[in-house]
Amino acid sequence: MKDRCFFGYGSLVNRRTHDYDGRQPARVTGWRRAWRRSPLRDVCYLTAVPARDDYIEGLIAAVPDGNWSALDARERAYARVPLGSEISYAAGDLEVVLYAIADGDHHAPTDRNPVLLSYIDVVVQGYLAEFGTDGVTHFFETTEGWHAPILDDRAAPIYPRAQTLSTEERAIVDEGLSRLSVRVRR
Repeated sequence: MKDRCFFGYGSLVNRRTHDYDGRQPARVTGWRRAWRRSPLRDVCYLTAVPARDDYIEGLIAAVPDGNWSALDARERAYARVPLGSEISYAAGDLEVVLYAIADGDHHAPTDRNPVLLSYIDVVVQGYLAEFGTDGVTHFFETTEGWHAPILDDRAAPIYPRAQTLSTEERAIVDEGLSRLSVRVRR
C-alpha cells in the first residue's frame, strides 16, 4: 500500500508549522503558485494553479494513518488534488495530493484582500531552510499576484502560524519584496 502524503508549497514548506513525518523535498511540474482571494478568507493566500511549463518546489510529508481531518481543517479553503507523474521526490512509494483552491472559487487579489507579511515570512523561512537562497528567489520570481497589497503585520502577526525570523531572514524577505516593487502597507 502506498503511503499517503501531501505536497506543501506555502507555509507547509516550513517544518516549524507542522510535525508530519517523512518530510522530504519534492517538485511538481505543470503548476505554479499564485496569490488569490477566496470568499472563505478575508486575506489572500497561496494556491497552486495549472501552468504547463512551470514547476513548484516544495515539501512532501506523510499523513499519519491516512487521517486527513487535521490537515483538511488547516487547509479548509482548499480542495485536495491528487498528483501523479507530475511529482518527483527522492524515495518511497507514495500517493501524493496538493491542496489548491478549486477553479472558480478563487479570484485575483484586490486592495481589500491583502497578503499578510507574517505569512510571507513563514513561507520564505521554509524555502530558505529547504532550498536555500535559490529556492527563495524561485519562490519570488515564479509566484503570480504580487500586485496585491502586502499588510505589514510583523509587530502583531495575524497569520496563525507566524514564526519569529532572524534579522537575516527578515532581510531576505524584505529584499525579495523590494525587487518586485510590491506595495507594503504599514
